[in-house]
Amino acid sequence: MKQNSPAERLVNGLVKENPTFVLMLGMCPTLAVTTSAINGLGMGLTTMVVLALSNMFISLLRKIIPDKVRIPAFIVIIASFVTVVELLLKAFIPFLYGALGLYIPLIVVNCIILGRAEAYASKNGVISSLFDGIGMGLGFTLALTVIGAVRELFGAGEVFGFRVMPQSYVPCSIFILAPGAFFVLAALTAIQNKVKLAGERRGKDMSKIQSGCNMDCAGCGESGCSRRLVPESVSEKEARNG
Repeated sequence: MKQNSPAERLVNGLVKENPTFVLMLGMCPTLAVTTSAINGLGMGLTTMVVLALSNMFISLLRKIIPDKVRIPAFIVIIASFVTVVELLLKAFIPFLYGALGLYIPLIVVNCIILGRAEAYASKNGVISSLFDGIGMGLGFTLALTVIGAVRELFGAGEVFGFRVMPQSYVPCSIFILAPGAFFVLAALTAIQNKVKLAGERRGKDMSKIQSGCNMDCAGCGESGCSRRLVPESVSEKEARNG
């Protein structure tokens, strides 16, 4: 798959660098709003729209924005799109706006969006940046929806509001409380790691399931990684070489 192609960027966000299960980013909305599958889906899609538009706009302006003020400029761009999305949700999907509440404005400081703006969109073309945002947004949406569905299933016996468990099932309310988010996220991450390790023991190529940066910059194919663009300090070299 060609590097930085639309397909590669989508697969990267969904699988290889999934923001939630692999990079462990955006934990605040992940743990807070996933009390149901519909909330997770709504938050994920909202974030995806902001992420894709922000990436595209920042990429368009990457040669104009002065390097010294790039972070404030990125935040202004992200905040503008968040405001537009928030007003649209309030006008057309009020039940979702009410469910997500404070976490919609907090998308502005979501580390996934600012991180992709700094590490990828500010250094790559418009099309690849757009699909990078869509891929990361879809990966975030998938993770939030799965976590929300599991919590809703065990905590209420439903998924997307439809009854799944039999009437005799007694809901385990801890799953729709705060601790339930930690339990489900930990379990799903553990399952992913187990699948990866089991595949590696059988000799399968599990390179599509990463665990974030492995510090091997020489063998890294990600041109957007900021570590490849910043010289390694003496202390870092000493630490790496033991």
